Amino acid sequence: MLPFGPIRADVVESAEFMFFYVGEHIIHYQPRLFFKHRGMETRFEGCSPNQAVVVAERVSGVGSVAHALAYCEAVERAADCEAPLRARALRVLLAELERLYNHLHYLGHLCHTTTLKVGEAQGKLLEERAKQVNARLTGSRFLRSILVPGGLRRDLTPGKWLGETLEALRVEFVAYVDRLEASESHLDRLITTGPLPQRVAFDQGATGPVERASGLDRDLRRDHPYAHYAELPMTVTTLAEGDAYARSRVRVAEIEAAFALCQRVLLLLEPGEIRVDCVAPPFSEGLGWTEGPRGSLFYAVHVGADGKLARVKIKSPSFSNWRAFPFTVHDTNMMDYAINEASFGLTTAGCDR
Repeated sequence: MLPFGPIRADVVESAEFMFFYVGEHIIHYQPRLFFKHRGMETRFEGCSPNQAVVVAERVSGVGSVAHALAYCEAVERAADCEAPLRARALRVLLAELERLYNHLHYLGHLCHTTTLKVGEAQGKLLEERAKQVNARLTGSRFLRSILVPGGLRRDLTPGKWLGETLEALRVEFVAYVDRLEASESHLDRLITTGPLPQRVAFDQGATGPVERASGLDRDLRRDHPYAHYAELPMTVTTLAEGDAYARSRVRVAEIEAAFALCQRVLLLLEPGEIRVDCVAPPFSEGLGWTEGPRGSLFYAVHVGADGKLARVKIKSPSFSNWRAFPFTVHDTNMMDYAINEASFGLTTAGCDR
């Protein structure tokens, strides 16, 4: 038996992994999480619904928009209000910009695990450029302090520059993916690594790119639209192989779709109001959801007698995907473990909360 962690190399969140192995062969694998449980759900209690969006944005740093949007949608359903059209459209733009930088980081990190150093540097450079776009648009690289129940805190003015910048970034991304697809040493480490059968993915509640790479055709943006997604063309990519290569290809397709969605929003964006009053009455309840970069995210809110939050429950995508991940590690080898873990795109903060 090999206990690995909770302190690991590099800038990695705390977790302990128990490997039962013989030589290089992993017989059984068990992750032990919640070393960094912060009690985020308790932190919501006693906050006013408008103020608590700041807490939601910090549940998982790389999912600030997804968490804030799911929370705002929950409060809006409790208050029986709807954000204005312009605010809903800009919410889609912000959500897809978040998807872009997350998936670009994912591709760079996956190259790190296959030792494709140039690919890692190029992927993370594209991620950095995406974050610079975020900062220029909102003042925050992580797109924080924009969303609020009822709409947006302030208006955004994308302008012509955003469409041109995103198109230039897309061209670089396409060339980057072409180079990855031509790197046989990279592909050899991904193909057939960590396969997740469709039945296991379904039974264990896998979500997001992980489930879609195993043939499950589900996406909340299309199946249960929120914000402005119902009025936008949605492309949902699924593959049947379920291995690390399939998981990376699904994310590549989602990056391409995110570029298209951003350009579509910019084309259709009209002037208008960005916020309405949104006051959830005492003892009201609401459920909100988003399809974040890692999958389905749910918020359930309960408002107390004083109009402040009495209970907030979060179901995050990484919590679901961590359940499915061990099934891809059993009966594999040590040399593939880091690649397999990276291909899931898991976060510990998103699970531990």
